[in-house]
Amino acid sequence: MCIKTAKFGIGQIVQHRKHPFRGVIFDVDPIFDNSEEWWTSIPEGNRPAKDQPYYHLFAENSETSYIAYVSEQNLLADESGKPVAHPQVRDFFFKEIEDGHYTARNNQAN
Repeated sequence: MCIKTAKFGIGQIVQHRKHPFRGVIFDVDPIFDNSEEWWTSIPEGNRPAKDQPYYHLFAENSETSYIAYVSEQNLLADESGKPVAHPQVRDFFFKEIEDGHYTARNNQAN
C-alpha cells in the first residue's frame, strides 16, 4: 500500500466535493483508520480508496454541526473565507482565521 502526503493541513477550511458541508481539519490519518463497519456503511459504488489520507473535521451543514471523517479525494479547499461555526473550533482548538486556515490555540498552562 502506497501512503501519500496529505494535501490539506490542520486548521485548513475545506468543503466536501459531493455533499453540502464544510469544516476545519483537526487531525489527519495517513491512511484509512476507522472501523470496517463504518467502511461498509458507505454504498459500494461510493466507497473511497483506503490508501489515501483521511481527515477529521469539525464539520457543519445548514442544519447542524458534527465531527466528520472524510477521504482526501472527497475534499476541496474552501475559498469562501467564511468562518466555521462549529462550537469546538474557537472554544478549544483554534484562534482566528489567516489565509483560509485557523491558527492553533496554545492550550498549555503557564
